[in-house]
Amino acid sequence: MKHTVSLKLNHEFRRLYNKGMSAASPYMAVYCRKNRRSESRLGLTTGVKLGHAVQRNRVRRRLREIYRTNEYRFAPGWDIVIVARVKSVYARYAEMEHSFLALARKLGLLLPGEEQR
Repeated sequence: MKHTVSLKLNHEFRRLYNKGMSAASPYMAVYCRKNRRSESRLGLTTGVKLGHAVQRNRVRRRLREIYRTNEYRFAPGWDIVIVARVKSVYARYAEMEHSFLALARKLGLLLPGEEQR
């Protein structure tokens, strides 16, 4: 991920949950907020309800890869948190990618030319 760093601190996640914009689908919920930086920051959350560590890590890897392959479509300067839902464990990769891009479009995270794709 060229223009993205990890979001790791608990208070930053909490700030996004409380003051950020959000959109949800059956597979995930996305929270975002402008961050006044030149790069974006990405945080991933997978709860215990998703299953054992192997399943949670698999979902996390898939979400990270979906973001990485579509990173060029996103405008810089956003804090983004993706919260995986239970359905994401059983979803196909293409379904998750379509859902994530639809949520990003809804929240206005995509660059102007990338919204139609």
